[in-house]
Amino acid sequence: MRLLHTMLRVGNLDRSIEFYTHVLGMKVLRRHDYPDGKFTLAFVGYQEESRGAVIELTHNWETSHYDLGNGYGHIAIEVEDARAACATIKEKGGHVTREAGPMKHGTTVIAFAEDPDGYKIELIEHQR
Repeated sequence: MRLLHTMLRVGNLDRSIEFYTHVLGMKVLRRHDYPDGKFTLAFVGYQEESRGAVIELTHNWETSHYDLGNGYGHIAIEVEDARAACATIKEKGGHVTREAGPMKHGTTVIAFAEDPDGYKIELIEHQR
């Protein structure tokens, strides 16, 4: 078994694709409209689906907003330099919600950003 993807429901697919590709540097791996169901699926990631887990962005055409609830946590992405990643995200119009620094009760350097729908993305600095 292996992890395939995490699905996020998004209110504006183009805005979300712009964030995940332009701000976070992922690629659109595939995209398909389902007119009978009135939804579109777009898969984004850093590598092909056969090589690692990706994110499925689901856009239901008649829904422009979702409540996130309190059960969802975050997506985690490994970065070489968390401070530099935060700077890049801000330069590209993204929103950093926690600047880079050591995690509470530990030494791992982390930061948090937020996508256009409010989903949290944890940036974890690669430990050498």
